[in-house]
Amino acid sequence: MSHYYAEASEIIDAPPEIVYAVISDYHEGHPSILPSRYFTEMTVDEGGQGAGTVTTIRMNVFGTKVLYHMGVTEPEPGRVLVEEDKSAGVTTTFTLDPFNGGGQTRVTISTKAKTSPRLKGMIEKLANPPILRRIYREELQQLAEVVQRKNGPT
Repeated sequence: MSHYYAEASEIIDAPPEIVYAVISDYHEGHPSILPSRYFTEMTVDEGGQGAGTVTTIRMNVFGTKVLYHMGVTEPEPGRVLVEEDKSAGVTTTFTLDPFNGGGQTRVTISTKAKTSPRLKGMIEKLANPPILRRIYREELQQLAEVVQRKNGPT
């Protein structure tokens, strides 16, 4: 089975624990960083704070509608948060690394996803990574804005 991969990173002007608190809060924080032109709905089905959370996410990307049922794990609590839809073969990872002495955070969002068979899969491999990078850049910008509002100016 073939896969494609995409990632984007940004330096956020806040310590990792503050950034992680926003990302791991699926009731308020995480929904506030999702670009609404792509993410049309996110509901929390179980949990809501970090590991054990289960969400349903509806996306509409350039007219293609997608539904994901994501389970959340924290392989490294406070640093790595993973969302996975096993049936769709999609895994998205949020990795936070201290930057500039810990006063800032390098946030990387990455996705590995199964491709469809044949020609459709080849098109997905070419088209999806740049689209995901665009979405992640917007998501990281919104994360920076949410953290700034939550944390105040530094």
